[in-house]
Amino acid sequence: MMLSLIISLAVITVTYILQCNQVYHPSPSTNSHEDYLIRKNSKHYEEIGCSINGLYEISCRKEEKEVFVPFSFLSKYYEVYGKLTVAKGKEKFEWSHSYSKVFKPTTKYDPSGVFMYFNNYNVEVRDRVKCISATEGVPVSTQWEASGYYYPVQVAQFGLSHYSKNLTEPRPKLRNLEDGSNSTAKWNVPVGASISRKYEPITNSWVVEFHSADDNSITLKLKPGSELVLNANLLFKDKNGSLTVLLEDRERFQLYSVSFVCSPELLSVSTSTVGEGSNFTVYYGLGSCEDWAILTRDLYVDLLKGNVLLGRGKKLSRSNLRALSIALKGSGYLDSLAISSSNHVDMFYSSADWLVRHQDTRGGWPIGVKRKMASGRADLNPGWYSAMGQGQAMSLLMRAFYRSGKSQYLEAALNGMKPFSISSGEGGVRAYFMNQYPWYEEYPTIPPSFVLNGFIYSLIGLYDVLTLAPEDRSSDARLLFDQGMHTLKKLLPLFDTGSGTVYDLRHFTLGLPPNLARWDYHAAHVNQLLLLSTIDRDPILTTIAERWLNYMQGKRAAHN
Repeated sequence: MMLSLIISLAVITVTYILQCNQVYHPSPSTNSHEDYLIRKNSKHYEEIGCSINGLYEISCRKEEKEVFVPFSFLSKYYEVYGKLTVAKGKEKFEWSHSYSKVFKPTTKYDPSGVFMYFNNYNVEVRDRVKCISATEGVPVSTQWEASGYYYPVQVAQFGLSHYSKNLTEPRPKLRNLEDGSNSTAKWNVPVGASISRKYEPITNSWVVEFHSADDNSITLKLKPGSELVLNANLLFKDKNGSLTVLLEDRERFQLYSVSFVCSPELLSVSTSTVGEGSNFTVYYGLGSCEDWAILTRDLYVDLLKGNVLLGRGKKLSRSNLRALSIALKGSGYLDSLAISSSNHVDMFYSSADWLVRHQDTRGGWPIGVKRKMASGRADLNPGWYSAMGQGQAMSLLMRAFYRSGKSQYLEAALNGMKPFSISSGEGGVRAYFMNQYPWYEEYPTIPPSFVLNGFIYSLIGLYDVLTLAPEDRSSDARLLFDQGMHTLKKLLPLFDTGSGTVYDLRHFTLGLPPNLARWDYHAAHVNQLLLLSTIDRDPILTTIAERWLNYMQGKRAAHN
C-alpha cells in the first residue's frame, strides 16, 4: 500500500511540475456557458496545505479530488531520486530509487584479472585522500585524522584500481626525455651551471649529473602534448635540490608549478603575484633526499590536491592542462626521465611494495588511528587490523606475484592470513556469531559488529591466495575461505530488511537501531555476491543478489 501511495504521489507531482502553468484564467469577454466548458476541459489547481504524519506542514496543489505533493519533499522524505530530462524534444521526468550501479559479471572471476569493477575507481581524487605521498607513492588518508595517515585499505584499493586500469585501458603514450645515455635532450644550461652524463655503478645505468648556479635552473622545454604523468629517478647531493614541472591551463591562461623538494613536509602550497597574473606552486616533500627517489606522479592529481589545500576546490580540468617544461635546481643525479599519459603498472607496484615494507611481524598492516564506532560504544584504538584491509592487500599482492614472479609478494600475502586465526580480543580479526560461525571483522570491535562488505572483501582476498599460490602453500587459505563461505550463506538473510540491506549487525550485538546501508554500499553487496556466484554455484548467492538488486528498482518484500 505504501509503495502504491509513493508512486501515485510521484506521478501526481510530476504532472504538477509539468502542468502547473496551465491554470485557466477567463477573459472578461467570455460568457458563463463558455466559461463553464473551458473550466470543465482544463486543469484547475488550487493551493492547499498538506500535513505529513502530523510532523510536516507543506504547500500542495489539488485538482478536484487529486492531490499534488512536491517531488522535492518526496525525494527527501522517501530517499528517492528524480530529474527532468529532454528526449527527442519532449520533457520527461525520470524517477529512480537508487543512485548506484550494479556490474553483472559475464565470466568467472579471475584472481589474476580485473578486480571487481575497480577499473572505474579513481582513489586518488577522493575527498578523503589528502595527496599521493612523494616518498611512498601511495595515498595519504584523512578519513579519521585530518593530518593524514596511511590506510592499508586505501593503499590496496589504489593499487588494485591501477592494476585493473592497466588491463582495460589502451596502452599509454610515452615520451622518453632523458635516460643518461641520451644526448639529444636539449637542456638549457645557464652560465655557471653544468650538466654531464656518466655511468653510475650503484644504479648500474647511465645518469645525468647536474649542478645549477644560485637560483638559475637548468631547464628542458617540452614539446606540446597532453601527457601529464611524470616518471623520474632522482638523487640530490644537497638539500636545496628540486625538480619542478611548469604547467599551463590553456583555458584560464594560468601557470602552475609542481615542485619536488628535499623536505619532510608532505604537501604545501605558495602563491605570488606576477604582473596581472599569479604564480601557483604545489610542493611535495621527498624527505631527507639521502637515497634515490623514484617518482611516478600524476601532475593533474598533484595540482588538484594543491588546489583543495588552498581552498579553491576541485575546479581543474585535466584536458586543459599542458606540461611546458622541467627545471632542475641544486646538485644531483637524474635517471629515466619520461612523461606519459598514464603509468598504471608503476603505481600498482608502488602499492605492492608499500605493503611489503610495512607489514608487521604478525602478518598485519596496523592502522595507526583511532576508529570510533557506534557512537563510542565500540571504539578501536590505534594499531588495529582490518580483515578488509588484509583481504584487499592479499588480492593486490597475489597479482603482483602473478605478474612479477617475485617471492616477496607471495610471502607477504601468505603472512597476511595470520590475523584471520587470531580472535579480535587478542588483536586479530576473527569473531564468532552466536559462538558458532567464524567471521572476519573489518572493524574488530568487542562485541563484534559483523560488517558485511568488509567480510566479503576478505573472502575474495583468501580466494585469490588459494588460487594463485603454489598448491603446497594454499591449504590455509582454502580452510579460511571455506569456513567464511559457510558463515556467509548462513548469515546473509540477517542483512535483508525487505527493502534494502543493513551495513552491519550492530542492532543485534549492541542493541542499537539498524545501520541501514547507503545505496552505494547496498550495490557493493550485490556486486560482491554476483562475483562469488561465479566461483560458488550455490543458488542462495544468486537468489539473494537478485532480490537485493530488485530493491534498487523500488521493489519490496511481500507483507502480511
